[in-house]
Amino acid sequence: MFDFGIAGYQPAWSEGRSGVVRQHGHRLRGLAGRTLTRVWMVWDREDDEWFCDCPVLFDFDGQQVEVNHQKLGDLSLTWNTIDPTRPVRWPGFDLQWRSDPLPGLLALRGLPLTSAELLEWTGRDVAHGNVDISFAFETGRVTVFNALDENGVSFDRPGPNQRSHPFR
Repeated sequence: MFDFGIAGYQPAWSEGRSGVVRQHGHRLRGLAGRTLTRVWMVWDREDDEWFCDCPVLFDFDGQQVEVNHQKLGDLSLTWNTIDPTRPVRWPGFDLQWRSDPLPGLLALRGLPLTSAELLEWTGRDVAHGNVDISFAFETGRVTVFNALDENGVSFDRPGPNQRSHPFR
């Protein structure tokens, strides 16, 4: 299994809402009320940009959820398995972990989580039924979405083709 250059990382791929709810629903529900203390992303130092193939780590008061997408519908959520103080080794790239590298993430840091949500794609296309993970706060949100074989990040509310399924 490919570890994305991260020692000890073993992604746990799920497809669709029911699989994620079955495997992670109780833990995602338990994040409500916890404070977002840090978000870690892998940074490409040569290009000075986010390396969106690697997981995004959300630390809620010591409870770390690790989010990653691949292919068209695969979502991996793992918990407390990645140490962002350790190097990322991906041949041909100069990578390192950075905390809160995007301004939108800094705006959410220190806020208590209102709810974790799955956003299910309802459009009539090949992505129908895919799910993304979203973290909602009183004054904003962050969503890690499937950007066709890599991660994307959005700070927007769900769109018209996304159905929100909050964990409460």
